Parts: sequence; structure tokens; C-alpha cells
Amino acid sequence: MRKKLIALAIVIVSLFTYTKLMARIGSGSPPPDAPLAQQADSIRVYKSERRMVLLKGDVPISTYRISLGKAADAGPKQREGDEKTPEGHYEIDWRNPKSMAHLSLHISYPSPDDQRNAAAGSFPPGGNIMIHGLPNGWGLFRQAHRLWDWTDGCIAVTNAEMRDIWARVPDHTPIDIMP
Repeated sequence: MRKKLIALAIVIVSLFTYTKLMARIGSGSPPPDAPLAQQADSIRVYKSERRMVLLKGDVPISTYRISLGKAADAGPKQREGDEKTPEGHYEIDWRNPKSMAHLSLHISYPSPDDQRNAAAGSFPPGGNIMIHGLPNGWGLFRQAHRLWDWTDGCIAVTNAEMRDIWARVPDHTPIDIMP
């Protein structure tokens, strides 16, 4: 039994070290912007369906299956650490090409309403909610990551999908996240 526990501890430490090392290495170079005609002008996320849609006007131009926060089905994000994905109207306000996950687009959570609601409950609202690929070094899992919700409140896609999204979603693109 002791040998099994030691082996398990070694595996866990190795995985943790690998993840930290890959996070420092980064995602590599981001893709170039897609032609304007192929860029989205809004995003809709349907949490209950685990689906994200890029739109040009009212026309869907791309759809992705997604993973969400571990507690995504428990309603909208309310506070730091609740592992829920927010619900509401936001925008993509900045991007991180050197993210710990394969590229990331920041969602403007918390909104002023989110901040007021959190303050009324005397707790911090949290932040750093992103659309991102898989953690660096874990891209081999591809679609398998969709078998469960595993983020801390973010929206996760495969690395190939994240490259497509990065190229097609400019800063200040509105995003509506619905239950």
C-alpha cells in the first residue's frame, strides 16, 4: 500500500511539474486575423447546451462544443472561487497570447452589475474569465476535455478551435452568455 501511495504521489508531482513547465513555455505564436468577411461581430454561449456560436449579424458562422466551469449548472457566477461560468452581456476586452492555456480571450466579467451584486453580499466577484484552449502541453486530449466541465468558470475549446476563434474574434466583440 505504501509503495502505491508513493507511486501516486510521484505521478501527481510529475503532472503538476509538467503543467507548470508547459505554462511557462506558452502557446506559441497566435494565428493572423481572419479576413474581415470571416470575422464575428458577436458571440453567443448557451451554457445548458455546452455550445458557443460566432455570429456575423444574425447568421451563425461557426459553432463549437465547449466545457465550462465545474459548477456551471449551479447558475451564474456570483463570487470569486465559486467555479461558475458567468451569465449576461459582456465583451472580449483583451487577449493573452502567452496564456497558461492555449491562447485566451478575456471576457469583461465582472460587469458593474456583477460588482454591485458581489458587494451586496460582501464578497469579491472574481475575474479572469476567458475563452481558452487546453492547458499548454495537454492538447493531446483534444475533444476528450468535453467529457466534463473542468474550468474555474472559463469557456474551454480545443486548441485548433481556439486558433480559429482567436483569428475570427476581434477585441470588443460582444458576448452573451445564457443559461
